[in-house]
Amino acid sequence: MSTSLETPDARTSAEHTPPDRDMAQLGLAAMLVVVGAYTFYEATTLRIGFGDPVGPRLFPYVIGAVTVLLGLLLVVATFRGDVPQAEGGEDIDLRQPADWVTVLKLVGVLLFTVLTISFVGWALSGAVLFVGSAWSLGSRTLVRDVIVGLVLSVSSWYFFHEVLGVILPAGILDGVL
Repeated sequence: MSTSLETPDARTSAEHTPPDRDMAQLGLAAMLVVVGAYTFYEATTLRIGFGDPVGPRLFPYVIGAVTVLLGLLLVVATFRGDVPQAEGGEDIDLRQPADWVTVLKLVGVLLFTVLTISFVGWALSGAVLFVGSAWSLGSRTLVRDVIVGLVLSVSSWYFFHEVLGVILPAGILDGVL
């Protein structure tokens, strides 16, 4: 004879309750499906070069199809009740308001970079982007930030220019780089 603490009615009502659904996950899934479908559609409009067996369409087709598939799998997982678990080491206090001053500083630094990159060039504009972002996020070591920013931006300029063949604007350093 088995003894159960739950009555048959309690078990059946617990089995019939719908799982929790995270609506943000459904929004993300919808965005993934839309972006993937758009990528797949845009791949159909690319021109195929003469004598190119693969063509430029292969990667957008693959990326679009995989993105749609991931979005659909996320929909299925969400309707099954799969909810992501928060990490145990997170130290974010959700009761605190957002730090809009920091956000506005970062937006200003990014806007400055966008507006000056063609004139100043990537090497200097990227360094200002790094230094400004570090300052906005609380760094107080200006000399180190300038050195690291210059090294990263100049080395990335050379990497794009020499290795990848992508021309980034040199700006006022044209002829020096």
